[in-house]
Amino acid sequence: MATVAFHTLGCKVNLHDTEGVASLFRRKGYTVVDFDGPADVYVINTCSVTNAGARKSRQAIRKAVSANPRAVVVAMGCYAQYAPAEVAAIPGVDVIVGTHGRGDIVELVEEVRRTGRPVHRVEKIFKVREFEDLPALDFDGRTRATLKIQDGCNEFCSFCQIPWARGRNRSRPLESVVEQARRIAEKGFKEIVLTGVHLGTYGVDLDPPATLAQAVRRVHGVDGIERIRISSVDPHEIDDDLIDAFASLPKVCRHFHIPAQSGDDDILLLMRRRNSVGEFRRVVDRLRERIPGVAITTDVIVGFPQETDERFENTYAFCEEMAFAKIHVFPYSVRSGTAAERMPGHVDQAVKRARVDRLIALSDRLSHDYHRSLVGKRASILIERVEDGWSEGFTETYVRARVPAPARRGELVEAVVTEAAAHGVAALPAPAA
Repeated sequence: MATVAFHTLGCKVNLHDTEGVASLFRRKGYTVVDFDGPADVYVINTCSVTNAGARKSRQAIRKAVSANPRAVVVAMGCYAQYAPAEVAAIPGVDVIVGTHGRGDIVELVEEVRRTGRPVHRVEKIFKVREFEDLPALDFDGRTRATLKIQDGCNEFCSFCQIPWARGRNRSRPLESVVEQARRIAEKGFKEIVLTGVHLGTYGVDLDPPATLAQAVRRVHGVDGIERIRISSVDPHEIDDDLIDAFASLPKVCRHFHIPAQSGDDDILLLMRRRNSVGEFRRVVDRLRERIPGVAITTDVIVGFPQETDERFENTYAFCEEMAFAKIHVFPYSVRSGTAAERMPGHVDQAVKRARVDRLIALSDRLSHDYHRSLVGKRASILIERVEDGWSEGFTETYVRARVPAPARRGELVEAVVTEAAAHGVAALPAPAA
């Protein structure tokens, strides 16, 4: 029986795509093995969102080639789509597939195993209009399931390659969303994460159009699913209907990840973001008014071209004012072919590093503050790890929590938060109601 190993770089969408491709291999009789060991086939799901993602993708490909020179090595995903010539230049790559047409990967691998000739099949992504349904249902080793309902992006932010790697916005039809959620529930998963490349635009391309709020409401009606999350949404995509869904539906987790990218209006304009600082602030105010205790996390890019000391201080003050539960801090990384690459005023690396360190320290302080606000309150914890008498998982507001009681992986445990730290909380099992 042939073996296949997977390595995924990048985001939750990539993880979902890998699971879908793994399911295709399993259906054909392949056994999935660890990437660090020997395999007959290696599949690397690449990332191009940063220079580091592209570099790590190349490293993973070379590692697979070295591990077994006779294996079939597959490169798929964003970096393979955006820079197929760079990937093809790596000795030992047998199959190159971008971000569409991945349903044929097993057949392409079988072709290479028969003929010994490499196959490069990267489609022109801007011509793709249909959502590619990869049957991701296994989620090996994980306690929550992801359901990809959207792909592509129409935004063209000045720092980002994603539209060229993922193509135009494409959405999974609502009935398919519900059917996939039912199948995930039948697998025993209690929590489901709705995800996409640009999730907030879900449904605009469907006929008739649909909305993210509609998808959330429909999944909420699926028996067996007890918690629903959504991945990242931009501030201008959080409308009253979505807020109402979060405020009224008991299964929906009270957590929004809203990328700010900057807290300075001049930088937001240079980034080609569609919101101002004031618009972001108003969305956060509405969320906190309607959904008590909501956790709001964010992404911030530090050291974007023309980010002066004053503009960085504006971002720092804005993040402090917003009291985010966590800030994911990224130093600006030049991506070839983007508008930002050609901008004047690139920031010195040492200055960038110092700003990153300051913002990470602020994130730790704000996280600790948010965690302290949970002390004495009940929390529902989805257990992911059990070790030495402790059970560990995430609360509905996506805070890491530890409970001194044995539990099963995938079990929801009711607890009361007793202690807070910067990176999580401790809790005790809640008394029976």
